[in-house]
Amino acid sequence: MAISRYLESRKNLTGSACGLAGLALTFAGVAGPYWPVVVAGLYGAGALIAPPERPALPDFPDPSAQLDELRGDFEKLRAYLTDIELSVTAAARLRELGELLGALLDRGWSEELLAHDPEGVHSLSRIVRRDLPEAVDSFVRTRWWTRMTPGTESPELHLEQQLGLMKKDAEQLAAALRDSEARRQETHTRYLEERSER
Repeated sequence: MAISRYLESRKNLTGSACGLAGLALTFAGVAGPYWPVVVAGLYGAGALIAPPERPALPDFPDPSAQLDELRGDFEKLRAYLTDIELSVTAAARLRELGELLGALLDRGWSEELLAHDPEGVHSLSRIVRRDLPEAVDSFVRTRWWTRMTPGTESPELHLEQQLGLMKKDAEQLAAALRDSEARRQETHTRYLEERSER
């Protein structure tokens, strides 16, 4: 394995090319009786001046694979959220956030745009995998304790506020994707106008 890798390396290829130049000099009569030294020396010089090997780039999953995993996690989260008892307002906010996240993760135009926006994928991932589950889990745990200590601040109010903030983040992402698509359309229109003026 290591030998075949060296045979295909830049050092060996450059050295071989210089060694062939040494053979050409030998056949031209320039090297004389010292031709083995000339060929070996040129091979060694070529191997020394060859550029170093570049390591192969790591193979990262493409954004569409990341979105597929995120969709699966979102479906797990939806199944978890169906068993949670919420106030009417919190349930409405959760439903609105879920619809917005579902639309962003839909296999339509947003998938193509998100595939070119790693920050957007990260933002969605953070909401689905961390922020929303943590908010609901904190609500469930805190609600149990507030039953034992009446008069404390309602955990529903905190949950409603958290859901509103997450929805705002998702709306900002949707607006950024919409703006990106509008810019792309405007750019294409300008290109067509410039082409027709020629």
